[in-house]
Amino acid sequence: MKTQKNVTRSLLAAALSTSLLFAGGVLADDHKDGAHKDKEHKEAKREAATDGRSDQPVDDTWITTKVKADLLTTDGVSGTDIKVDTVNGVVHLTGSVGSKAEADRAVAKAKTIKGVTRVDSSKLTVASR
Repeated sequence: MKTQKNVTRSLLAAALSTSLLFAGGVLADDHKDGAHKDKEHKEAKREAATDGRSDQPVDDTWITTKVKADLLTTDGVSGTDIKVDTVNGVVHLTGSVGSKAEADRAVAKAKTIKGVTRVDSSKLTVASR
């Protein structure tokens, strides 16, 4: 049973990560147009090449997807029971977890994601099991 759960988590994380890669490019392209887009893209690539940064923007959708994917692959955290929303870099975790330690692990994992400014877990409850 535990192996099946790990396989399911890994598959979900891989699917979310793949969608994140495609969504990041589409979202970035939606905010630019024509020749202006090409010029900005080339400039961003040139800057990224010199300082090691990625030219992909970190936005709320990216953060939400990354946090969710990481929660799904974190041992001791039921990522399927935690809902993740991000507004202006603030990650909101809601749902029910089995213990305070699980809630703490979820918050700690969310804080490690690039672009996260704060994690609000006030609506993450510990279920009495």
